[in-house]
Amino acid sequence: MDIILLLKAAIMGLVEGATEFLPISSTGHLILTGDLLNFMTPEKRGVFEIAIQLGAILAVVWEYRERFVSTFAGLGRDPIANRLFINLAIAFLPLAILGLLFGNTIKAHLFAPVPVAIAFIVGALIILWAEKRQHNITIPTVDDISPRDALKLGLAQAVALIPGMSRSGSTIIGGLFFGLSRKAAAEFSFFLAVPTLGIASVYSMYKERALLSMDDLGAWIVGFVFAFISAMIAVRALIRYVSHHDFTIFAWYRIAFGLLVLITAYTGLVDWTVH
Repeated sequence: MDIILLLKAAIMGLVEGATEFLPISSTGHLILTGDLLNFMTPEKRGVFEIAIQLGAILAVVWEYRERFVSTFAGLGRDPIANRLFINLAIAFLPLAILGLLFGNTIKAHLFAPVPVAIAFIVGALIILWAEKRQHNITIPTVDDISPRDALKLGLAQAVALIPGMSRSGSTIIGGLFFGLSRKAAAEFSFFLAVPTLGIASVYSMYKERALLSMDDLGAWIVGFVFAFISAMIAVRALIRYVSHHDFTIFAWYRIAFGLLVLITAYTGLVDWTVH
């Protein structure tokens, strides 16, 4: 068993879980981390990232297990359960449709360190803009979201097709523009991640099944476990954080990280390869 490979898998899992639900782009961090670690081939790395993403999703399911169980148990007879289910279905559609139409083109041209770094900075400026605006809360909780609001949140999430923009960040910051409280925006982003990332992961793994190998199982398990643990910590920490703070700190982090990548790429300090 390759200990170095398992160590790299653990690092990738930690990065996935820690960044998946924060507004800082897990895809961008995985591209940069995988490139820096020279982790697997680009093709195998892509399948690995899909697999460990399921670990992060499972963390949300576990953390909100009572809400998910009550929603499924109440479908058809509980108006609150019906509304959440319908809202998640509506919000899921924009990214799913646009991903099928443009996903391959985006992956071919934008899944590289420098475009990701630029997206980091652009996303940060949007966060700063959102936080500078007067935030009028008209939707205090997830249960107050209407199907129309869900469609708008789904369109915001679709911006994350651009690697580096952040799925959670696009949904959360979009929620701030649409009148959601910070907690409602964060929690709806968590809930929306389950169908969005779950279906996308299963579909992608099926499509790339030729790359699946038992030789990589150890790395997958390690990455999955570390992604689950770090995602659990990140989800709990973010909910506590947004109760008393805004998202400005994440914007400055994105700017600093993006500039670091651009400077090292321009000076040649790090040989960022293009995938």
